[in-house]
Amino acid sequence: MRRPGLRSRLFLSHLTVMIVGLSTLLTVSKVFTPRLFVLHLQKLEGRGFNLYLVREQLVEGFEFAWSRGAFWSVAVGGSAAGWLSYLVSKRIMQPLIRIEEVTQKVAAGNLEERLPNSDIPELNRLSISFNRMAANLEGVEQRRRELVGDLTHELRTPLTVLEGYLEGLADGTIEPSVDIYQRLAKETGRLHRLVNDLQELSQAEAGYLPIRSQPLEVRPLLAALVQKFSDQLLEEGPSLVLDCPSDLPLALADPERVEQVLMNLMGNALRYTSEGSITIRAWSEIGKLWISVTDTGHGIAPEDLPHIFERFWRSDRSRDRHSGGTGIGLAISRRLVELQGGSIEVESKLGQGSIFRFWLPLA
Repeated sequence: MRRPGLRSRLFLSHLTVMIVGLSTLLTVSKVFTPRLFVLHLQKLEGRGFNLYLVREQLVEGFEFAWSRGAFWSVAVGGSAAGWLSYLVSKRIMQPLIRIEEVTQKVAAGNLEERLPNSDIPELNRLSISFNRMAANLEGVEQRRRELVGDLTHELRTPLTVLEGYLEGLADGTIEPSVDIYQRLAKETGRLHRLVNDLQELSQAEAGYLPIRSQPLEVRPLLAALVQKFSDQLLEEGPSLVLDCPSDLPLALADPERVEQVLMNLMGNALRYTSEGSITIRAWSEIGKLWISVTDTGHGIAPEDLPHIFERFWRSDRSRDRHSGGTGIGLAISRRLVELQGGSIEVESKLGQGSIFRFWLPLA
């Protein structure tokens, strides 16, 4: 047997409440109203009115008038209540039917569908929550498509190079040499770095990367990194400058993850700064310890700044691919900073350089 729909159940529930209320009203009135009327007549007789001869007629007339009044009250009130129950049920059901239609479309893959606002506060809050969930799902699906497309694009170049060299070696059009094997090793290394970075990014975005936060003294870490990169710089390259006071408070962070973020930021600064300086600065504010990497390199165009922390984003694909970057280092850095309770931001001007800065909570 088919179960009645929600609209029918709502209407029947309203109708049941109405019937119970009217039945209770009629029963109580039928039992007590005549008695109360007789008591009222007795009080009038006590005041000198002679009602003994007409008392029975008065009671019968009252009961007749009450019965007719009750009948019409029930008829009119029941009809009005039934019609009102129907309108209320319909008003509740219309947005629910719309919700059902939209959820079915979203389940079918139409993630751009949204629920309209409702005059019913509870349903309106449900619509807002559903629309927020649908927007998040749409964003996840969009990022998934972009990731698949970007990953395909990134893998195509080294695989094409490997395929070309291997086919040439196989058919004899390319003579084996140390240089050829070095090129093959280079492309294989690029694939290896890409796979490792993708694995780390997926773990970071899912929150699976272990973060072992502890009180961290930042200055020795910064000094060690500056010394490490200084040893790799050529004489005509940019100079590294450390601007860090000795009385910095301790940060609450994972030393290895902070070093990983700084290695990426400093590596990018060196990659795009051919001359001038790269300054690593640290300072503290209330509850925060800031670290910045400032360079005098190429800079980033204003229209590119909103995308700088997106995975596989490049303002100059050919230059970045030539340098061996995978295009997801900044995405990993942002997630690592966020997992430690901080935030990262960028400021840049074309031809003047960039400033990447992030903060960590104080210990």
